[in-house]
Amino acid sequence: MAAIEELRAEDPQRLTVRAADALALDLPTLAAAPRQIIANLPYNIASPLLVGWLRQAAAWERLTLMFQQEVAERICAAPDTPAYGRLAVLAQWVATAELRLRIPPAAFVPPPQVWSAVVVLTPHAAQPPPALFAAMERLTAAAFGQRRKMLRGALKPLGGVALLAAAGIAPERRAETLSVAEFDTLARLMLGRG
Repeated sequence: MAAIEELRAEDPQRLTVRAADALALDLPTLAAAPRQIIANLPYNIASPLLVGWLRQAAAWERLTLMFQQEVAERICAAPDTPAYGRLAVLAQWVATAELRLRIPPAAFVPPPQVWSAVVVLTPHAAQPPPALFAAMERLTAAAFGQRRKMLRGALKPLGGVALLAAAGIAPERRAETLSVAEFDTLARLMLGRG
């Protein structure tokens, strides 16, 4: 915090420090567009922060975020890879996600026990409406909630086989084999069915 106070003392007009709960703070209300988030996130709340900011993707020009390397790899993972999951689908659905830099523990004082990585997220021009984003959150939570389940079982509470048939997706597939576009189709069908 001392370094931030030194920066603020240099030019109090350009830097405002707000002490608040990052999970409760409505960041877009703090600055006019275009807005960017550049942050070294607390690793224990990095995923919930990211999902909250992805819900507001239209508000951001870019997000440059440091995560634990394992989380960064999950955000940028491709389908059919071990790291591909809910975070990858949500992030890549609303933005281009690039893992830009890996940082060893020795770069920090005190050094953590894990590597870190910087991910740059650039939101797409078109963003889903809030109801569709909420449907995608429910869909991905169900689909990846039990990774080894076939989709017909994992999505049973959401209409399972009928939903998959409407999307032309085989019910024997597993969530990690679906592309972001296939998840988009399922979320839109889900929303359309109310």
